[in-house]
Amino acid sequence: MVVYTSLPPELKRVIDVTRSHNRWRRFECINLIASENVMSPLAEAAYFTDMMHRYAEGKPGKRYYQGNIYTDEVELLVMELMSRLLKVAYVEPRAISGTVANAVVFRVLANPGDRALIAPVQAGAHVSHTKFGTLGALGIEHIELPFDLDHWNVDVDRAVKLIEEVKPKFVTLGASVYLFPHPTKEIAEAAHAVGAKVVHDVAHVLGLIAGGKWPNPVHEGADVATSSTHKTFPGPQGGVIFTNSEEMYKHVSKYVFPWFVSNHHLHRLPAMAVTAVEMMHFGEQYADQVVRNSKAFAEALAAEGFKVLAEHLGYTKSHTIVVDVRPQGGGAKVAKLLEDANIIVNKNLLPWDPPDAVRDPSGIRLGTQEMTRFGMKEEDFKVVARLIREVAIDGKDPQEVKKKVIELRKNFLDVKYGFNVPKDLEDSPIKIPMLL
Repeated sequence: MVVYTSLPPELKRVIDVTRSHNRWRRFECINLIASENVMSPLAEAAYFTDMMHRYAEGKPGKRYYQGNIYTDEVELLVMELMSRLLKVAYVEPRAISGTVANAVVFRVLANPGDRALIAPVQAGAHVSHTKFGTLGALGIEHIELPFDLDHWNVDVDRAVKLIEEVKPKFVTLGASVYLFPHPTKEIAEAAHAVGAKVVHDVAHVLGLIAGGKWPNPVHEGADVATSSTHKTFPGPQGGVIFTNSEEMYKHVSKYVFPWFVSNHHLHRLPAMAVTAVEMMHFGEQYADQVVRNSKAFAEALAAEGFKVLAEHLGYTKSHTIVVDVRPQGGGAKVAKLLEDANIIVNKNLLPWDPPDAVRDPSGIRLGTQEMTRFGMKEEDFKVVARLIREVAIDGKDPQEVKKKVIELRKNFLDVKYGFNVPKDLEDSPIKIPMLL
């Protein structure tokens, strides 16, 4: 290895940009992106291992590469731990994202030209469920389920009639704006009556399922569930598929490799195993605090003058809150102003928005899971709501509010509900310090 007394300018630029990102997002921002989270120090240490350099095509014990004695063991361990955590029979951890997990299952269940029913895009369906994303790439026709805005959910009666009429290959439930559980049991009964399968995408609520605050759709009749592993479930970025059907599992495993994944990013696996154990120990307490924080945050935002949706339903039963910010100039404007104040949210379509409003929709989406992970509780989210009001309603200079945000964040720097690196590993090569 060449050692430089001074870094080449290009390399210095890379390091400086990376350091700036780490300081900004990890230590100076209030992150409310509903699809993000952070790993514990131990999971992070387990992520930075030699496994990131290796290949393991195939399944444990049936690899196409040598050198997988220990990766086989850790992959089997992940499957066992996630199976115990989620109380399901079969877990397939090789999908490298929630979108890839969806692609695998969609292709198992349908061929190009077949039809699938999905939740409406404006009501929160993930893009991978749609003709604009993975479903369209696979040539599967997307037909939207009816949505009941009064209940912020799939309209069960009309959905059952549509299932009987269309007779799709499968129905997809779950969403990326997921305030309340979808009616899995009722939809599964109707789907199974016409020979269709039910896929439930729980990417956003996997941690709430693991913590017992959200129903596991596989226990309610879904044939298979897909998920990412880095939203309310605070693990490494990646995907997972789980089911109680041996037949479904066998088909899924055959399609993961070689159709959709070659190497499955092996360094995810030990970090995922660590997170699964953490959720066994801390998941119930963590998930409970996430939901309590969401409700308190929604109530506080409403008290500060924002139009928080689904008020008549108690706002939310998940980590997610949706706010109509048309009175404040729309989603794009508000999200940018808040970013300038170091409060990170995303603009989001609302049910009445046309699809082409995606760049400037009516709403913003907020999630409580990451800041809960850093120790925020109900009273702290009330402070955040006031800071958001100062920017979006009072029109204060975001740079002035930013100073308050940085001061607030100083109280929430350590990850809770997880394991630290044990003392006997502190000087081990397994511990890679964050670039600061």
